[in-house]
Amino acid sequence: MNGQNPPSPLALWGGIECTVNRVGDEYFDQLEYSGHARRIEDLDLIAGLGIRTLRYPVLWERTAPQAEGEFDWSWPDERLHRLRELGIRPIVGLTHHGSGPRYTSLADPQFPEKLAHYARAVAERYPWVDAYTPVNEPLTTARFSGLYGHWYPHGVDDLSFLRVLLNECRAVALAMRAIREVNPAAQLVQTEDMGCTFSTSALAYQADFENERRWLSFDLLMGRVNHRHPLASYLCWAGLGEKELQPLLDAPCPPDIFGLNYYVTSERFLDERLELYPPHEHGGNGRHEYADVSAVGVLPEGIAGLGALLNDAWRRYRRPLAVTEAHMGCAPDEQIRWLAEVWEDARAARCDGVDVRAVTAWSLLGAYDWDSLLTRRAGHYEAGVFAVHNNRPQPTPLTEFVQLLAREGKSWHPALSTPGWWRRPARLLHPHGTMNESCSRELCSV
Repeated sequence: MNGQNPPSPLALWGGIECTVNRVGDEYFDQLEYSGHARRIEDLDLIAGLGIRTLRYPVLWERTAPQAEGEFDWSWPDERLHRLRELGIRPIVGLTHHGSGPRYTSLADPQFPEKLAHYARAVAERYPWVDAYTPVNEPLTTARFSGLYGHWYPHGVDDLSFLRVLLNECRAVALAMRAIREVNPAAQLVQTEDMGCTFSTSALAYQADFENERRWLSFDLLMGRVNHRHPLASYLCWAGLGEKELQPLLDAPCPPDIFGLNYYVTSERFLDERLELYPPHEHGGNGRHEYADVSAVGVLPEGIAGLGALLNDAWRRYRRPLAVTEAHMGCAPDEQIRWLAEVWEDARAARCDGVDVRAVTAWSLLGAYDWDSLLTRRAGHYEAGVFAVHNNRPQPTPLTEFVQLLAREGKSWHPALSTPGWWRRPARLLHPHGTMNESCSRELCSV
């Protein structure tokens, strides 16, 4: 090792699905659905897994719902104190797919300053907290809130999307500035849903665009988005002025850890042959109509996998990485296979020189209604490391596997003798080669 200390082993973090998103005038609160809002004893269960770092919510919408500056600290006081007693380091999230309380929104020009005010209050209340995610998945949230119209404020055009995204990134920068005025050592763990897009040859231009757009939140925070940026012409076409970008060029806020959230559906395939897909998969860009589907079901060679994405991010930024979400809504054996593959891909990337710090078991208590993208309350539950039934978390086969990972760093389980469903031929919707026009894997590279 040339006299140097060996690198620390890959860590296993944990996370609780904590989305509070708004649709119209209705808020959807995952902490209430899972019951964690009423069960502090869940934290002891999490500590029993051996996890020592936890993505944990101190959400703006829950702490200051009525008026700016009016805080109810009772819930986070109790929970953060217990985490500290248990020796668990929280990575505190301030918004998670949210638009903020009712007195603001992602389209509010004052949203960044208002979130920064809240962030300062949190830092002053808990000066020992040293890691934050002020805005979870800014790009994904901006797409759902500003481009697709799913979540409040329900924008459906490129300029709305870009202004929401810019607002979120400015909010991250101002929030971290306020936090660091209280705790100069505080780290920014910036999360983003990270995948890649493939396509038929006719839609390669759209796949290229989406593979560049996936980095936009990180590039904004890094202060890289100027007139030379690969998407500069798109920003200009959409109507985003250069002056709107200037604050992040003048005062960038590079993440200390780039958090990549990875799901089996994160990799997409675009196909203009609409007859191959059901109508709900159809969309377009004004130039072409096409289906946007999960690549896992149509590409014969399968998904590129997390390793390719970690290498992409490392080549682009050369900064520490973590997998900040790794969840699959499926049977426990398949969940074990998915987490094991993510873990081994992260370990392999470390061996290749990529600075990957951790993999996050997400979500520890499961999640509700993501099959409808949180647009309706139907009670559709996906179990996590624990399964919540009758308001009580119960261990699953995944529980013991996570304990082994956390304590020994070993991904061993009898279920791993069989490949995951995403690696089996039966996953293909078109097993007879109808996807032979797909573009090369180079589309997933930087």
